[in-house]
Amino acid sequence: MYAVIKTGGKQYRVAPNETLVVEKLAGDAGATVEITEVLMVVGEGEPRIGAPVVAGAKVTAEVVEQGRGDKVIAFKKRRRKNSRRKRGHRQELTTIRIKDIIAG
Repeated sequence: MYAVIKTGGKQYRVAPNETLVVEKLAGDAGATVEITEVLMVVGEGEPRIGAPVVAGAKVTAEVVEQGRGDKVIAFKKRRRKNSRRKRGHRQELTTIRIKDIIAG
C-alpha cells in the first residue's frame, strides 16, 4: 500500500516504514504528526484518487529529527559596475518516518 501526500508545497509518494525529508513540520523528535492532504491511496483493489484530496484519508508519521539543509548561495555580479550581491539561505527540514496510511 502507498499514498501520494502533499506537504510543504511538494508531493511525495510514501509507504509504511519509509523515511523521508520534507519542509519543516511542527513537533519535536519523537512526536507524531498527521498529514491530511492525501491526494491518492493505492492498496487492495482500485486506487482512490481525490478531487483534490481523498475524503477521510490521512497519513500518520513520526518526527525523527529537525534539521537544516545545505547552504545555498545566490551571488549576482554586474561586470564593470562595481555591483555585487551575495545572499545565503539554509532551508529548515524535518525527517519523518511513515507509520500508517489510513484510507478512510
